Amino acid sequence: MTTSPVDDLGAGVPLPRPASRIVSLVPSITEALATDVPDRLVGATDWCTRPAGLALTRVRGTKNPDLAAIRALAPDLVVANQEENRELDVRRLRAAGVPVWVTAIETVPQALTSLTRLYDQALGLAAPPWLTRAQRLWSGPPPAGRGRVAVPVWRDPWMVVGPRTYTGDLLHRLGWSNAYDTGSERYPKVELADLDRPDLDLVLLPDEPYVFTADDGPEAFCRVPTRLVSGRLLTWYGPAMVEAYEVLAR
Repeated sequence: MTTSPVDDLGAGVPLPRPASRIVSLVPSITEALATDVPDRLVGATDWCTRPAGLALTRVRGTKNPDLAAIRALAPDLVVANQEENRELDVRRLRAAGVPVWVTAIETVPQALTSLTRLYDQALGLAAPPWLTRAQRLWSGPPPAGRGRVAVPVWRDPWMVVGPRTYTGDLLHRLGWSNAYDTGSERYPKVELADLDRPDLDLVLLPDEPYVFTADDGPEAFCRVPTRLVSGRLLTWYGPAMVEAYEVLAR
């Protein structure tokens, strides 16, 4: 690499050569890197649970990473995300001389473009097969309207997926209309009475970040059908994008 590439936020990332020691602070990107370049991945967060059995140095959580542990791994690149990770941690790592690549993803096309750039400019690799397949699967027009849906992400208080979110865009591209796709808050708080209402066709209850289960979530709803769903399929960009289309499109 003769010039420094720039991340999704336009910040220059000093990478004289393709990254070979990577710490990932983004669970979905950890899954991608562990799938394609496991030998380059040296650290990840406690929330990086895919693929199963991933044996790496853990650097705590996405919101409270152990910066000293990250520096001790001597990475030539840390991968972060604008929504999942704190700007303060990114600034501190950069001040310590650690290159950080920040992704910014609010739509399916942004995810595809962002991951393609990361692989090309930071890793020096062509798009892997799962990314090529995801590009093909998600390239068509949305199907006919399937109805209005809401996606809670927390309980007590109830919070839902709002506008300008990857999940909301993914649902739109699957033919669903997000009932909370307006307003200024990306994850607004709502009252259960407003959520459990007959003009909704479905409430999707994911298993992350709040772990909705058969015994925790569906029993709160009397007027609208609910369905438990993998949070990974709704929120993870990376190899999960292929599975998300193949499962959720049905």
